[in-house]
Amino acid sequence: MRGRAEALRRLADETWDVLVIGGGITGAGVALDAASRGLRTALVERDDFAAGTSSRSSKFVHGGLRYLRSRDYGLVAQSVAEQRRLLRNAPHLVRPMAMRLPVAGGARRLVTGALLFTHDLAAGTGISRPVDGGIVFHEAQVDDARLTLAVLRTAVLDHGAVAVNACPVVAVDGEGVTVASGATARARVVVNAAGPWAEGVRALAGPGQAGPRLRPTKGVHVVVARERVPVLGDRCGLAVPDGRGAFAFVAPWEGRVIVGTTDTPYDGGAVECTDHDVELLLSKVNRALDDPLTPDDVLGSWAGLRPLVEGGDGRTELARRHLVAAGHEGMVTVVGGKLTTYRRMAADAVDVVCARLGRRIPCRTARLPIRGAGTGEGRLWLRYGTEAAGVERLGLGRPLVPGLPYLQGEAVWAVREEMALTLEDVLSRRTRATILDARAAAAAAPGVAALLAPELGWDEAETRRQVDGYLATTPSSR
Repeated sequence: MRGRAEALRRLADETWDVLVIGGGITGAGVALDAASRGLRTALVERDDFAAGTSSRSSKFVHGGLRYLRSRDYGLVAQSVAEQRRLLRNAPHLVRPMAMRLPVAGGARRLVTGALLFTHDLAAGTGISRPVDGGIVFHEAQVDDARLTLAVLRTAVLDHGAVAVNACPVVAVDGEGVTVASGATARARVVVNAAGPWAEGVRALAGPGQAGPRLRPTKGVHVVVARERVPVLGDRCGLAVPDGRGAFAFVAPWEGRVIVGTTDTPYDGGAVECTDHDVELLLSKVNRALDDPLTPDDVLGSWAGLRPLVEGGDGRTELARRHLVAAGHEGMVTVVGGKLTTYRRMAADAVDVVCARLGRRIPCRTARLPIRGAGTGEGRLWLRYGTEAAGVERLGLGRPLVPGLPYLQGEAVWAVREEMALTLEDVLSRRTRATILDARAAAAAAPGVAALLAPELGWDEAETRRQVDGYLATTPSSR
């Protein structure tokens, strides 16, 4: 994804069959689906790719355990089918993860065991089995931001799409979109894939734009040291029922342990993890831990929004189904859904795009490998797949942030190949240093900025501004 200037030129100079607004996983999926069908495709993102919900998930490609309990078997079937596709199409990024679910004995355990056996069999992630005090079933784990970026890189490098970050849209009309620089991108169909911010994008097209109302909820996660939860294996986590049909979890990830998640109403304002959020989350999971976690154990945290759709009765459609709405001014809006089902969401949206274009082109992403797909070993392989060799050839093998598993070469690769534009892009999304250890990332920020400066043409003042901006917007500790 080299050549930002060239991408901006093409965005303004060419006419697109479809222009996607939103660079999260849904928008990335739409761009890949459309481009792989042969449509001239462009994507614009106001911030950085995956800067919103798509870098702030639970890091799971869920198969639908929650929906087994609510008996929404259709959504479970869709989820496990998409989970299985991701395990096949992106094996370097998506890996099976065993999860232990505490379940009392008796008939309830038998029923739960039967459901989980069917779930695992359909997903192909493993086979559930009884253990003392519970059942082990299987999910799949992923770095959400890396998956989003890999999907976008597949669209751009393998199928000719154009993608531009830090490119806010300020107006939408029947001819296309206008971005903040004043340039106009002409498009026959615009796809609104802005997730929790989709209503704001619809408003840019004027009153009366079709689409459901969103009622986002907030989910928070924290990271603790691996030794604080010694009962977990390297590829085994713990699911904790909350008594209301949902689950909290504790799972190993990138040498640390993730604890999540909450589900609270969001009424606007900053999307952040508060002290109250941490206390609520820890109270959920501590019921299943012999050595309770405390706020002092937290090394990093994040909060994200679920783009839930309001039902006709005013309630939120918690089942996480997605909807595609076609409005005027050539806009198609896709909302709802979840990380696991992004490909299906994209396919449904592009089907509507093709209908508007008067073209019948089948979806081609069900068996389409994501860039880097392959089997291999090593930490770099699990982040870059077949492109790991390119990172290694840079020869920058020193740690990027002391104590974390990232190399200086990954930061340079992020700028040269992955359109990272800021210090935060590198520390928060191209690597996950910010959420793995906020204090260590903050301490390393000046050195990382100095490494990036010659790559991005920053002078001394801009380098300082990047560091100050990162420290101001990223909490260094709780």
